[in-house]
Amino acid sequence: MPRPAEIAGDTLALRNARIVLADRVLLGSLLCRGGRIAALDEGAGTVGEDLGGDWLLPGLVELHTDNLESHLNPRPGIDWPTLPGLLAHDAELVAAGVTTVLDSLRIGEDPQLPGSLATVERVLRATAEARRLDSLRADHLLHLRCEVVAAGVVEDFERLADQPDLCLVSLMDHTPGQRQFADLAAVRAYLSSRKGLEGERLEAYIEERIAFAGGRAPAARAAISALAQARGLVLASHDDATPEHVEEAVALGLTISEFPTSLAAAGAARARGLGVVAGAPNAVRGGSSYGNVGALALAEAGLLDVFASDYVPASLLQALFLLAALPGWDLSRAVATGSATPAALLGLADRGRIAPGLAADLIQVGLAGELPIVRKAWRRGRRVL
Repeated sequence: MPRPAEIAGDTLALRNARIVLADRVLLGSLLCRGGRIAALDEGAGTVGEDLGGDWLLPGLVELHTDNLESHLNPRPGIDWPTLPGLLAHDAELVAAGVTTVLDSLRIGEDPQLPGSLATVERVLRATAEARRLDSLRADHLLHLRCEVVAAGVVEDFERLADQPDLCLVSLMDHTPGQRQFADLAAVRAYLSSRKGLEGERLEAYIEERIAFAGGRAPAARAAISALAQARGLVLASHDDATPEHVEEAVALGLTISEFPTSLAAAGAARARGLGVVAGAPNAVRGGSSYGNVGALALAEAGLLDVFASDYVPASLLQALFLLAALPGWDLSRAVATGSATPAALLGLADRGRIAPGLAADLIQVGLAGELPIVRKAWRRGRRVL
């Protein structure tokens, strides 16, 4: 490690940290130059900022979060200004330890959720403006969630397919009776609590949603998959419930299974080489909101590759530490589910691990009681929290 006088302005030096590496946790010090990790040394060290024995983790890589939508539409019928909403979302993610985020935005027009294409387009404009102003803390990429039963979803995808930030495409079907909503009793309970629907109104709504699907899903899945593959984009299925769903995904060239709803589907995905993504809120809450398989049950069965924060950014770091406490897991393996593995599945080879030559995307993590919290964060060696 260099002497203090040798540390230049573009250099970050950190010491006395429990550094979470791919295969172990090392008490050591770290040097970064030009936004990349330059060197690791064992021992508490004498040069640089003292992290007081806290953990030093790679910045988290979030491949599926709906959090931006809640900032843009904080209440039904309320549209919030896009740039302030994006920056609030960005700050929340970095405070949760996320330094790379795929903003997961829905496409496919639906009377219940109007204006989805317009929302994506205004987010793209706001992201470009935020970059121009150098006001983003995390690295923002795009994940298009394609509702395959929605009108015009293929045309919407064609309009957006060549966006340079597009990194992931997922195929969803939220029709009652399908996939995540296969259990109609759970669907009725959800709609009753979320939308206040009961009796005949509830049944009419379910019938309306089933009719809305209109048999469009198979053709839309095939068309979007072909368009995405032609551009070299990563494809994911969503809410696989059965091995047959997994086989359908494999046939279309998908490589990720997001939120499988059963052990059978997750096992089939693993057998066919798909990366298995589970929801961090599921792990933190101790189970699925819809009665589907628990995220930690997937981990205990050896069928978990990635955690995604879905609708609660802070759940991601908490889920990693819960995972590390399970038999057969440790902190290095658990942290990889929120960093190295999603980066690898997305083809982001320059991040997700702490190793010389990789991006200096780092988070300092301490404990508040038993709760892991992010004390500081750096992206490309620049302090962002």
